[in-house]
Amino acid sequence: MKRSGLLNPDVASAIARLGHTDTFVIADCGLPIPQGVRIIDLSLVFGIPRFVDTLSALLAEVVVEGAVAADEARGGPVEQILRDQLGADPEWVPHADLKARVRGASFVIRTGESTPYANVILSCGVPF
Repeated sequence: MKRSGLLNPDVASAIARLGHTDTFVIADCGLPIPQGVRIIDLSLVFGIPRFVDTLSALLAEVVVEGAVAADEARGGPVEQILRDQLGADPEWVPHADLKARVRGASFVIRTGESTPYANVILSCGVPF
């Protein structure tokens, strides 16, 4: 058994395959996911797992060079979570644009989060 890090084999495998500029999504339980985009569904019940916990766990494993979130999340708890976790503001776009960008993601991790607009597209960087 692993000593630390991501335990979910689907998440760990998907993360290991990412390269520079690849994107992936951490989503609430309501985000529509286009056909053809891989879904790693962690949702159990409303609120479990939470968006913030999932984001935190993934940021510990992945070099992120950018993020995109919905304008509609501004002024609410998701904005503060993203600022705290990312250390900077994401690019803010209309929710319709965010949903369109999901089509280009390598995969989506669906959480049990039920807070509206708790979605972020993360762009991978490199550690060097």
